[in-house]
Amino acid sequence: MKVLIDMNLSPLWTDFFILNNIYAVHWSAVGIAKDPDTRIFEYARVNNYVVFTNDLDFGSILAATNANAPSVFQIRSQNLMPIAVGNAVVACLENYKSYLEQGSLVTFFDQKSKVRIRPLRG
Repeated sequence: MKVLIDMNLSPLWTDFFILNNIYAVHWSAVGIAKDPDTRIFEYARVNNYVVFTNDLDFGSILAATNANAPSVFQIRSQNLMPIAVGNAVVACLENYKSYLEQGSLVTFFDQKSKVRIRPLRG
């Protein structure tokens, strides 16, 4: 699994994921900070990344386009730093790895998570 970390999350996530054997790159390393979400979404799709974000727009883009990829992992927490929720996020990524590989929207809420598998219409 490859993770593309959105601009709204700290670049500290990159090292945290790598230390946990998850290949990750922060958008600031491959794109421009002010790029629109659609650009980030397309980059992730073309390069087979899971978008890791706090931004609800990616799930909306996924649903609106009815795209098969990329998967989106949304983190919804008061503390977005890896030191606070990183271990739980990694466990969630592992738990839902097969869904993320197939294409899905996973939302992590402070120590719990839910998954929506495509199609997202409902």
